[in-house]
Amino acid sequence: MSGRQTIEADWAWTGERFESGVQVVVAETGRIHALDRGAAPTRRHERAALVPGFVNAHSHAFQRGLRGRGERFPAGSGDFWSWREAMYELVGALDEQELFRLSAQAFGEMLDAGITSVGEFHYLHHAGDAADYGFDQVVLEAAAAAGIRIVLLNAYYATGGIGQALAGAQRRFRSAGIEAYWTQIERLESILDPRTQSLGAVAHSIRAASVEDVAALHAEAQRRGLPFHMHVEEQRREIEECQAAYGGRPMQILNETLEIGGNLTAVHCTHSAAEDLTRFLHAGGGVCVCPLTEANLGDGLPSLSPVSLVADRLSLGTDSNARISMLEELRWLEYGQRLRTRTRGALRDEAGEVAPTVLNAATAGGARALGLPAGRLAAGNWADLAVIDLEHPSLAGCDAEHLAAGLVCGTDNEVLLGTYVGGRWRGRGRRFI
Repeated sequence: MSGRQTIEADWAWTGERFESGVQVVVAETGRIHALDRGAAPTRRHERAALVPGFVNAHSHAFQRGLRGRGERFPAGSGDFWSWREAMYELVGALDEQELFRLSAQAFGEMLDAGITSVGEFHYLHHAGDAADYGFDQVVLEAAAAAGIRIVLLNAYYATGGIGQALAGAQRRFRSAGIEAYWTQIERLESILDPRTQSLGAVAHSIRAASVEDVAALHAEAQRRGLPFHMHVEEQRREIEECQAAYGGRPMQILNETLEIGGNLTAVHCTHSAAEDLTRFLHAGGGVCVCPLTEANLGDGLPSLSPVSLVADRLSLGTDSNARISMLEELRWLEYGQRLRTRTRGALRDEAGEVAPTVLNAATAGGARALGLPAGRLAAGNWADLAVIDLEHPSLAGCDAEHLAAGLVCGTDNEVLLGTYVGGRWRGRGRRFI
């Protein structure tokens, strides 16, 4: 992109509603300079609407290679464990070329789904048995090739279970101590493209990092101003093992051990107790849910009633990438909560509207979780946009008042015309590999 540009469509999402006449003025830096009205647009999208680009707060790009492969459940084996066996088989077979291909494929599909930023929760570090960290750079290169904004959430992974050594393919995940972890973070900082790439810190889970290591990693992430993510209470077995080892549930342990603050995002919280989650949220924590993956693995539906009290703390992720559609994630998010509560509009805002809360989880909530100036059409934010086709048959009859609800409840990726990342246009369907 060269020079300032002004982008316009029939309607634009302002965070609460779709409005007409809103123009997005993009500076040469790729950030939004201002919102305007009445100027001559550089680019106008006819019969279209602008929304902030979706923010995918939790992805494992390499798991794109599992599509269709983790769906067999042999007699006598649990569903999740069959999927895990397929995952470890894939991990053991990957080289740098295949990881690049899978990651670029996943990131390209994300852009086609209107996702302009991804939090890549990355724990597959090593190309060989040694601690070479060869795969970390490959993921950054794949994101650059696809043209997506990435926050590489680099994961600390030290144990194969509480008190258990890493084994087999897990050795490719290995972190050789806290000091080595931060040394690698600093190496990655030196090769980032600051226009589209940044970093976050991760303790993979209570299974993969001791409580002491989690506390040390989180404290240092706070000192460095980095977002901090962690898998929390995804499966009941994880909770049982944590109670046996530490005398409490994972969320309880986090609440009692960490100074939560605003940089911590707990991913999944599928089986979190309401009192633990409420305490965590009021201390400043955020929650990322991944409805399609949580359903695919049969993990369960989280109870998000505490989140409704602080709805800006909610974000969404595509996790295993068995299906990449943020609009479908939105629908599963809302319908899953309806099934749990037996009420319509379980995540409604103060005015009783469902769509603003749910749409903002996929935009502003994700940006908050990743520490990105994105997710809203506002001056200073990155000019990351998705363009919606108002002439698509699935949106027939939706006026500006009902478009948000129509997107959440009745559409899929086919309504996306393309995306802007830092003001750079990419039409839907472009291939990189």
